[in-house]
Amino acid sequence: MNETAVDWLFQKLWDNPKDKLTWYKILIDAKEMERKQIVEAHGYQRNTTIKANGDILLYLKNGEEYYRENYGKI
Repeated sequence: MNETAVDWLFQKLWDNPKDKLTWYKILIDAKEMERKQIVEAHGYQRNTTIKANGDILLYLKNGEEYYRENYGKI
């Protein structure tokens, strides 16, 4: 089983000195790890949009788009 961002974060914080700069760097790394896991897990999602004139548009939303829409900037 792959290590989750939370497991990784706990282990890094446990093993490293407890100064604020070290903890901040570890937090930034954990957030990036979590982002990658979310993007990978999401994959592609089919989305349907119905325009006012009745046309139906289908498009695929990738994991990067999903992350930006739900969690902010990459």
